[in-house]
Amino acid sequence: MVDSIRNNLWLYTAGIALLFLPLFAGDQVLHTMIMTFFYAYLGSCWNISGGYAGLFSIGHSVFFGVGAYTSTLLFVRFGISPWAGMLAGGFLAALFGLGFGFLTFRFGLKGHFFALATIAFCKVMEIIALNWQFVGGAGGLVIPPHDPSYVVFQFNHKAPFYYIVYGFMLLSILIVFWVTRSKLGLYLTAIREDEGAAQALGVPLVKYKVYAIVISAFFTGLGGTFFAQYLTYIDPTFTFGLGMSIEIIVRPILGGVGTIMGPIVGAFILDPLAEISRNFLGGYTGVHMVFYGVLLLLCCLFMPNGIINEISFFTRIFRRHVQ
Repeated sequence: MVDSIRNNLWLYTAGIALLFLPLFAGDQVLHTMIMTFFYAYLGSCWNISGGYAGLFSIGHSVFFGVGAYTSTLLFVRFGISPWAGMLAGGFLAALFGLGFGFLTFRFGLKGHFFALATIAFCKVMEIIALNWQFVGGAGGLVIPPHDPSYVVFQFNHKAPFYYIVYGFMLLSILIVFWVTRSKLGLYLTAIREDEGAAQALGVPLVKYKVYAIVISAFFTGLGGTFFAQYLTYIDPTFTFGLGMSIEIIVRPILGGVGTIMGPIVGAFILDPLAEISRNFLGGYTGVHMVFYGVLLLLCCLFMPNGIINEISFFTRIFRRHVQ
């Protein structure tokens, strides 16, 4: 226990230091950190199914969008608090995950075919939202301003959003940590490594794959509510689009798929980098995106297993030589 605390002392120190950042940071810095925490949270949610179970979903924006639209519609149309809407959106996203997971896994879709099915699911939901006027159609939904308070999830400044999404990120770390230490995590890892061997050992494949996608969908749906309340606007093209799905998965891929801190590290590298490149190169249309893309490509080429895994590999080599 003492050794574990000593080895991760830098991590605990950084976590405590982040609590005090809003006391002296400006709105631009807080916005960057909010988006960093936000995508770290979503990446961790995806990592439960995509990293530990090996279910490479490119359609997680469906669960994100369901959560965002559910809470927003309940708030705008019926005056229900976004906090209650957040839970409702999470449960509805989990229900979508249950239905989609059962159908795809029951018929044995996996690998590339599963990924293609998630893309199709994503596009179907986007088309439905674009053409359904009750949910705002192509114009999307605007959340009207209210007197700032925690009840309506609206604030005059960014600090409350910062602390809320920081809590979300910490929650996602705890959930993934629990998964790795539970029977569920062992079964999911076995499924990811070799489905045939896992099934031969008595692991019910469909059941635990569905568990993974449902848990991942529920927490991704919660993130959709935060996003909607933070920006006060959602639209089908962005919320249900493939772009959001790619944003969700790129952080864990860069940081390290199937690791607790992989999505966190990926987000803490990509999001500040994106903001810095946008600020310095944004005057030239699209140049900052090229710069950002080149750096991302270099990381993927030279660290194909993710930053966390590469660091662990070199750390083991160093310790072996030191001993």
